Amino acid sequence: MNQTFKNFQSRCLPLIDKTLFQLVETLKAPKFLKKAMLYSLKAGGKRIRPLLTLIVVASFEQKINEKIIKMASAIELVHTYSLIHDDLPAMDNDDYRRGKLTNHKVYGEGIAILAGDALLTLAFQVLTQNSSNEKLELVLVKLLAKVTGATGMVGGQVLDIQGEKKCLALDKMQKIHRLKTGSLLSYAVKAGLLITQSLNQWKNKIIPKEIEKHFLIFAESFGLAFQIRDDILDVTKTTEELGKTAGKDIAMKKSTYPLLLGLTGAKKALEQEITKANKAILSVEKMQTTFSAELLKQFIRTLKI
Repeated sequence: MNQTFKNFQSRCLPLIDKTLFQLVETLKAPKFLKKAMLYSLKAGGKRIRPLLTLIVVASFEQKINEKIIKMASAIELVHTYSLIHDDLPAMDNDDYRRGKLTNHKVYGEGIAILAGDALLTLAFQVLTQNSSNEKLELVLVKLLAKVTGATGMVGGQVLDIQGEKKCLALDKMQKIHRLKTGSLLSYAVKAGLLITQSLNQWKNKIIPKEIEKHFLIFAESFGLAFQIRDDILDVTKTTEELGKTAGKDIAMKKSTYPLLLGLTGAKKALEQEITKANKAILSVEKMQTTFSAELLKQFIRTLKI
């Protein structure tokens, strides 16, 4: 595979953005609601989750087409919904997100809640209207429902709220992160595998257990590394640099990696998870001749500090 992560990113990001905006703009819905939905979608972001899905597919030498872009973009609709709700006064009560006023600061709490609801449900609509493969649609919808609901992201958010002003043990804090942050990243990886599976990558369209196992290890380590990095940046960067309120975790007395391990220990933990993620995808490369780990290795590198 000759392409670099930067080239892949610069090619796919505009396609993801165009898809996301068109999905909302073409809805037969109240204009004010669509305006609120687009406000948060257009606020920016690295589109890490849909990119992760697309990179998994591309790493198996599969071409990225419009249908795959749409399926991958569904997870970004969910992620944006979660950010809108996460910023609400009843949750983290944040004024800024990605350098702009949060949705409720512009449109009010009621519309912000409804804009989030609309983005979440649109994600499922996209998954069920985009593919001619009903089996793939069903599996993706079931998986997305699981990782976003009570047993995934929402459950993690509840544990996060309950953990405020408490000094949590490392394993309990990691459980929150696996649910709240890691579940969507794991979905992005699994979705990439399932889409690849539907493209006749493997005999009988069954993902080999060993390959799936290593990808799940990669997804978990990538998710933990992502959260550790976020915790480190929260105490080392300014609000202007982050695009959101710096030091918010400390202000809300949340348990973080720097708080539990110290800044040096948190950086060491970050490197350990990056190493695990790399090791997992290199194991897949050894087993699967049609898989190249290069794009994912470069993606992992973006988590380094």
